[in-house]
Amino acid sequence: MTLVSGTHGAHGAVYRDRGGRRVVDHYGKPERVGKAVRNVVGTIEMGYGVLAVTGEDRVEFVDNAVSNRVPSEDGQGVYALLLDPQGAIETDMYVYNAAERLLVFLPPERTEAVAEDWASKVFIQDVEIEDVSSDFGVFGVHGPKSTEKVASVLGGPGAPEAPLSFVRGSMVDAGVTVIASDAPLGEEGYEVVCAADDAEQVFDTLINRGLNAAPFGYRTWDALSLEAGTPLFEYELAGTVPNVLGLRNALDFEKGCYVGQEVVSRVENRGRPSRRLVGLELTGLADAVAEIDGDADPEGYDEILPTPGAAVFAGDEAIGEVTRAAVGPASGDPIALALVRFDAALDGLSVRVDGDETAAIPADLPFVDGSARSGRLPTYPEE
Repeated sequence: MTLVSGTHGAHGAVYRDRGGRRVVDHYGKPERVGKAVRNVVGTIEMGYGVLAVTGEDRVEFVDNAVSNRVPSEDGQGVYALLLDPQGAIETDMYVYNAAERLLVFLPPERTEAVAEDWASKVFIQDVEIEDVSSDFGVFGVHGPKSTEKVASVLGGPGAPEAPLSFVRGSMVDAGVTVIASDAPLGEEGYEVVCAADDAEQVFDTLINRGLNAAPFGYRTWDALSLEAGTPLFEYELAGTVPNVLGLRNALDFEKGCYVGQEVVSRVENRGRPSRRLVGLELTGLADAVAEIDGDADPEGYDEILPTPGAAVFAGDEAIGEVTRAAVGPASGDPIALALVRFDAALDGLSVRVDGDETAAIPADLPFVDGSARSGRLPTYPEE
């Protein structure tokens, strides 16, 4: 549930459900706002679930569970995955070392299950797991002017520089933690964390004080992250082996054993996975998209774009499926991400939309070069 409904309402928010949590879909002009984020800066209320892990053995416990090495120093974070025994992704997460506790940010629909699973695995370790999602507001600030934006309202230290590092400071009268993002939208970015009681004040500050920032919702988030080549949990990650997605920033091949590691290492040693994530320009839909005013009718694109699972063909051969599609805010063109056979020749491509084949061509990821490159940009061994 949103913590800042008053501010969202003042900007004309339209809501949607994301993993059981009410979040902003858009504010009525997602296409225009997407361009504002690409060119200047925007801010979004993030729909995370948050777990607090405390106790003397907290770092070792979480490190043994996830695919990346958990930092032992305060002020540092890491992007990591929780895998099943077959190596498939059960959830992704950010793990931050916040002095006396670890804070774990993860998709809201996975929060309860992970908390219960981890609690069931605590035996003689000094570890406690608590769902603290309702205690925090989390806001993303993204765009080429995001550093300038944060500097204009942050009291105390300067903005953090290294990805997933953080500093503590204040905004107006509220204490905040500012995290340097790993650029999921292909732009410089930060996440601002505050107490739930301060969320309305902090969100208003991020929008209206200092350098103004355009508020945006998850419809714009999805389109911008697609342009950036960033796989997301609800579309690409869930149930997929991380090697298939080229998520090398989420894997530490030197750390100790964790569930699913054997499968991940076997695929890595084989040289390449069975499938890969690719970008597609949906050239066959360009004219239809041009006829729709995405600001006047934000849902209009939904009626013509391929839905997740739409088949991708090379000639007459089915080689994969679309994971999601959108109209790129930077170009205004229809684009998609797709999982296809690793060895498939990407010639004569088409995508099935409502029973018809529409032309597509492969595109290098990211689709656009922003002020930063996503930390999740697919990277494969032979590249």
